[in-house]
Amino acid sequence: MLNQEDIERFERYVSGKADEREVAIVEELFSNGHENRGLRDLLEEEWKNDIQKLAPPEVELNHLLDRIHHMIRTKENQKRKLLIYRVTKVYSKVAAILLLPLIIIGSLSLGYLVKPSLKSDDHLVSSVIHAPLGSRVSFNLPDGTVGWLNSGSSLTYSLPFNNHRNIILEGEAWFDVVHNDKSPFEIKAGNSKVKVVGTSFNVSAYQGSQYIEVVLLEGKVEFYQNTLSEKVIMLPSQKLVLRDGMVDLSVTEPLKYKAWTEGKLVFRGDDMAEVARRIERWYNVKVILADSYLERYSFRATFEDDSLDEVLRLLSLTSPIGYKISSRTVKSDGTYEKAVVTLFEKTNKKH
Repeated sequence: MLNQEDIERFERYVSGKADEREVAIVEELFSNGHENRGLRDLLEEEWKNDIQKLAPPEVELNHLLDRIHHMIRTKENQKRKLLIYRVTKVYSKVAAILLLPLIIIGSLSLGYLVKPSLKSDDHLVSSVIHAPLGSRVSFNLPDGTVGWLNSGSSLTYSLPFNNHRNIILEGEAWFDVVHNDKSPFEIKAGNSKVKVVGTSFNVSAYQGSQYIEVVLLEGKVEFYQNTLSEKVIMLPSQKLVLRDGMVDLSVTEPLKYKAWTEGKLVFRGDDMAEVARRIERWYNVKVILADSYLERYSFRATFEDDSLDEVLRLLSLTSPIGYKISSRTVKSDGTYEKAVVTLFEKTNKKH
C-alpha cells in the first residue's frame, strides 16, 4: 500500500519542493514502473480501494500520478531534443549538400507536372494515334471506347475527352463505342461526319480518296455529309458507301469488315472493284482493273497471313482473271513507289 509519506513525496516533487534525493527516488520509481511488479500491485490495490470508497482523494491521487508521468516524459523529451540538436549541428552541412540536389530535382519535376495541368484547363490538348503501313494498332480512348486502326491510318482527339467525344479519322478503323446519351461520339472524315451514342461499326475514309464506307454491326449510326440535304440513319447489318457525292445504302455481312482486326482478309461474294480496293489497303499496293467489265466477277475467300502473290494466285484459280505485279520504282526523293498490281481477263492477249 502507498503510505502517506509516499504521497507527500509525490506532492513535493510536483510542486518543485522535493530535494535531489526525493526527485531521484520518484523519477526512478516511475521511469521503471512498467518493470516494477510491486509498484504495479500497490497502485492497482490503491486504485481498487479508492474506487470502492469513491473518495475525493482518489481523483487527486490519479491527477497527481498523471502529472508525475507528464513531467518525467517532458524531461526525457528535453534530453532527446538536446541530443538531436547536437547531432544536427554536426551533420547539418552534410545534410544540406545531400538534400539540395533532391530539392532542385523535386522542384523541377513539380513544375513540369503542374504546367501541363494548368495548360489543359485553358487549352485543349491534341492526341494522335497512328498505325504505320503494314500494321494494325489497337487503341483505348479515355471514355472506355476501344477499337483498331488499320494500316496507314491515324486518329486524332482532344483532351479532356469524356464530355466532348469528337475525333478525326484518316484511314480505316473499327470502333466499339461506350454508350453515353449525354455525349454523342462523333467521327469527322473529310467532309463527312458519323455520329453515334454507343455502337460497334467500321469506318473507312482514306485521305485523298473520294470513297467513304461505314459498316454497322450493332446500334445506330447517323451519317452527315455536306452535299446531302439530310442525315442518313443506318441500322445494324447495313453498309453505307459515299462515292462521288452519292450515297448507297445496302445490306451486308458486317463481321467480314471486322475480320481485319483479327488479321484476316475476308471476301464474301464481293465484286472485283471491292476486292481490288481492299487488297490495296491490306498490302499497301496500287491495284488497276485493266477493263471495267472485270467488275462483273465476284470473289469469296478467307486469308490469314497469306502473301499478296498467294491471294492473287487463288483469285486467278477461281475466276478467269490474270494478274501482273510490277517492280517498285525509286522516286526522286529516294523513296519507293507502291508496287502496281494489274488485273486482266485471261483471254485478253494484250496482257
